[in-house]
Amino acid sequence: MNFPFVKYYKFHYIITGIMVAASIFCLFEFGLNLSTDFLGGTIWEVNFDSRPANSVIQEKLNKFDLGETTIQPTGENGVILRFKNIDESVHQQMFSSLEEISKIQEKRFESIGPTIGKELRQKTIILIVVSLVALLIYIAIAFRKLTWPIAGWQYGLVSIITLTIDVLVPLLVLVLLGKFENIQLTISIVAALLMILGYTINDKVIIFDRVRENLLKSKVDSFSDIVNQSLNQIIGRSLSTGFCTLLILSMLFVFGGETLKYFALTLIIGIVVGTYTSLFIASALLVTWSKKGHK
Repeated sequence: MNFPFVKYYKFHYIITGIMVAASIFCLFEFGLNLSTDFLGGTIWEVNFDSRPANSVIQEKLNKFDLGETTIQPTGENGVILRFKNIDESVHQQMFSSLEEISKIQEKRFESIGPTIGKELRQKTIILIVVSLVALLIYIAIAFRKLTWPIAGWQYGLVSIITLTIDVLVPLLVLVLLGKFENIQLTISIVAALLMILGYTINDKVIIFDRVRENLLKSKVDSFSDIVNQSLNQIIGRSLSTGFCTLLILSMLFVFGGETLKYFALTLIIGIVVGTYTSLFIASALLVTWSKKGHK
């Protein structure tokens, strides 16, 4: 018995619409909590012999006028500190101040200027836009021979719409984490967002490819039935691939430490949402568009 993927498309549109609206609202209302990678500033990583509480570290740093300071525990006794740019004399004074708590070993001290941070933000936006356009062109070319009931470029546009959703929902979680938990958007999280695009487009291309095969050989006149048949044929592969990937990412989230924790979480959310949009939203959009074209 085939599962009716396309039958309840209105319900899936409502659920997805709520998630997208919430994502856009939170992005404009709260904004992303950008790290020093994008804003400029200093990243200082140290290891304590015995790591004190964050409040104790913050108390020692208050006298240096560092602006907004982020203290992120890492590993067993390590801490990553993020604050505004400072000169070497202040750096040495901070080192001495923290050594009053416990002996420390400096692992990293990097300064990023505001100009570099701004350039990095611009390049990140350009990279995401270029990636989406390249995917649109690729799918339009791959499915260019399809003309019924919708054209090849429409498959590409459906991909772009669903891929945008795949990225917006993880961004919603990151915005909320930034607002309430002070989690910052870093380069590694941006890399995770780009990996979501690469991973979930694979799911969508597999579905579209099976739809194309069934269009060419099926005697069924209903495009909705063909899409539903195609989804039932590939659902086992799609879910098993997603489950195996999520299993590895879950281990990375639990045991990967603070540095990889939110990288893994972003990928987990993106893959879950991407699998959902591939099975329920991309297919529904194809059928909806074909009906409008028929009318």
